[in-house]
Amino acid sequence: MSSNISAMPSSKSNSLGLHPGEKGESGNWFGFSLRSLLLIVVGILLFGLYVGVLLFGENSLEVLNGLEREKMHLSTEKRRLQQANQKLQKKYFELLQITGG
Repeated sequence: MSSNISAMPSSKSNSLGLHPGEKGESGNWFGFSLRSLLLIVVGILLFGLYVGVLLFGENSLEVLNGLEREKMHLSTEKRRLQQANQKLQKKYFELLQITGG
């Protein structure tokens, strides 16, 4: 078996015979025009910024801390109301026994 090495394209060039990063005759880089590449890069940067603000921004941290404070306050209020309810139920049942009802 003989192999034809000269017919195989170089691993560092694409089907046009260009090396990565080289500008082809049609003004395209990696199959995209300069305008398309700029739009893609700007889009990726804006999306990254949006995700960063959403996950790590001041608003999300402030909201989380506010919700944790509210949760603690509501927990305390719940315990206080349960204790008050126990006292009122005790008084109510004592009054029922006194009145014979």
